[in-house]
Amino acid sequence: MRHHPHRRRIVALATGALLTAGLALAAPASAAAPAAVRSTTPLVVNARWGGHCTYDRIVIDLQGSVPPFTVTPVSQLVYDGSGKPVPLPGKYFLEIRLHPAAGHDDAGNNVYQGPRLQQINLSKLKGLALTGDYEGYVTFGAAFDTQPAYSTSVLHAPERLVVDVAHPNTC
Repeated sequence: MRHHPHRRRIVALATGALLTAGLALAAPASAAAPAAVRSTTPLVVNARWGGHCTYDRIVIDLQGSVPPFTVTPVSQLVYDGSGKPVPLPGKYFLEIRLHPAAGHDDAGNNVYQGPRLQQINLSKLKGLALTGDYEGYVTFGAAFDTQPAYSTSVLHAPERLVVDVAHPNTC
């Protein structure tokens, strides 16, 4: 049997190339991703509301997917970070919190174009405020004169979080 030094060299080079490619593919994504890639944090761009025959609706518009969220009854509304009270009329309040989310882009520019503090005179909904855009959380507060019975849903194309607050038929 005759040995071919040329063939050994080709096999060695091919093995080295495959090993190098395999190591590159096995590198963690964070090491391979360029630093300038934009984060995929959902952006909160607007909040709006409307009155209907049997419910008042709050809609939070997003760019990107709707992130996990909570809607929680609270005894009072406060601004995230400072803890200062939110000056909205009402006796009952809901805190709507989205995380991870932001109302600003990676450069710190505001992308949220909706109201920051708005008194409203619907059947149930009496006010809405942006109470936080802080450390990956975007928070809204909603104010009511009577205890709200609410449901939530997510709608797509465009992406939005919906909070419906029931009331007796007004139509």
